[in-house]
Amino acid sequence: MNVAAILKLKGREVLTAPPDTSLFEIAELLSEHRIGCIVIAEPDGKVSGIVSERDIVREIANVGASVLKEPVESYMTKSVVSCRESDTMDRLMGEMTAHRFRHMPVVDRGRLIGLVSIGDVVRMRIAEAEMEAAAMREYIATG
Repeated sequence: MNVAAILKLKGREVLTAPPDTSLFEIAELLSEHRIGCIVIAEPDGKVSGIVSERDIVREIANVGASVLKEPVESYMTKSVVSCRESDTMDRLMGEMTAHRFRHMPVVDRGRLIGLVSIGDVVRMRIAEAEMEAAAMREYIATG
């Protein structure tokens, strides 16, 4: 299975924010939408960064609560690892494990078209394993 299959099931909607959004506003959005990260994007859809709950907590621990007044562009991850719809789940798992992050933007022609989380990948893997097990049981029962 690939990223396109994941997006087909979960949808392509991604919450984004502009680079001048304060870390406090980002924290509010994360809480309100019960999500783990927000993609920081330009008006044209180009990804300029990504920020997660972990990033915010780390900065509060390092700098203090005053950091929440600062714009996200100063603290976001700027070198974002992204994927394409044709990428496999194995590639996603490898990248997420190697770089120790849980969310990967899906980009097409330089524009954001979706977001995949490690939870999405695990759900697809479980569904795939269940389908294989059901097929094997059916084969054994009729064989």
